[in-house]
Amino acid sequence: MSSLQQQSPYGQYINFLSQGVFAFQRDIVTGNAVFFPRVVAPRSGSVALEWEVSQGLGRVYATTTVHYRGEQPLNVALISMDEGFRVMSRVEGIGPDDVTIGMRVCVRINKAQEGSDPYPVFVPFAQSRDKLKNSKEEAR
Repeated sequence: MSSLQQQSPYGQYINFLSQGVFAFQRDIVTGNAVFFPRVVAPRSGSVALEWEVSQGLGRVYATTTVHYRGEQPLNVALISMDEGFRVMSRVEGIGPDDVTIGMRVCVRINKAQEGSDPYPVFVPFAQSRDKLKNSKEEAR
């Protein structure tokens, strides 16, 4: 990635994801959360944007199951994050038809593969809590 790409809002976002951090911007003028990363805030036109780290918790706002011929169905979901922005992604760890509106979810960053950038996906909050509990017990 060139220096200019790294300095762009998208480049900074990818750098956060590469570190396992889900970040978003906040418009200092209005206090509104801004996502997808931008140079200028929507509505206000402000360039006064600063980065914040999301806690990674949200709720499924909308969901659909996509069926491609000859492939397993997959879920596409719009997630309302607790910080006040929405993310188009998917919910993993359960069947695509089991994802429901209002379901509590937690972000998981999928690492970059050759030729692609890291990206956020979501898992049901109950599963993420159980994994955290199990990893703490294993650490003892």
